[in-house]
Formats: sequence, structure tokens, C-alpha cells
Amino acid sequence: MGIYKQLEIDFDLDIVEDFVNHFAVMCENLEPLIIDLGKAEKYEENIGELFRIFHNLKSAGGFLKLDPIVKLSTLSEDIAEEARVVKGPASEEFIDWLLLISDQFEAYRQDVEQDADYFGMLNPLIIKVPLQLER
Repeated sequence: MGIYKQLEIDFDLDIVEDFVNHFAVMCENLEPLIIDLGKAEKYEENIGELFRIFHNLKSAGGFLKLDPIVKLSTLSEDIAEEARVVKGPASEEFIDWLLLISDQFEAYRQDVEQDADYFGMLNPLIIKVPLQLER
């Protein structure tokens, strides 16, 4: 039984469909927000929005018991929290790392939607959290 089918068994279908739809929208919004972190005038607004997305993914993933999503969103939220303190713009290292995060969330989204038996492997480069968040 795949991820999606298990969610359908464990939770109300409306909740599962809402999650899948919102997850897709959040994944779609990540990349443009991340790329614009390189612009000083967009930094504060975009890092705030990224923090909110990561927080929402953590909450929803936790409710649905989707541990890989919870772990990735917790790490992402923690780093975004640190990044909210700096003025920006973001360093290339930070932007590249966030793009890896975005790709990983997209892979997890596809795993859910395609009813994969389990979540795919975490990209090992994600473990290398950037040291410098701003230029």
C-alpha cells in the first residue's frame, strides 16, 4: 500500500485532498521566493513567506504523520528562522541550499501524489547547511 492510500485509510478524504492540493501550491511557490532572496528589496518579505510555508508543512505533515516532510520542514524552518534575523540579500550558498530543499519537497510531493510505497531518499547535500546566509 502506498503513501496516498494509507493517508486515505487513516484520515478523512477531504483532509487528504486539501493537504495534497496545498502541498502542490506551496511547492510551486518555493522556487520564485527563493530566487528573489538575492534581491535586497525582496529579502525580508520572501524569507518571512518561506518561514510560513515551512511552518505550515511541518504542522500538516505532523498531523498526517508524514515524518520525512516533518523532518525536512523542521530543518528548513529552523534555518529560515535564523535567516529572518539577517538583513539580506541571501548568499548564493544559502539560495542554492534552499533550492535543494525545494527540489526535495517536490520529490516528496510526487511520492505522495503517485502513491509511492515510501518516500524517496533525502538528497545528502541537504545535510550541509550553509554557514553564510547573507552576502
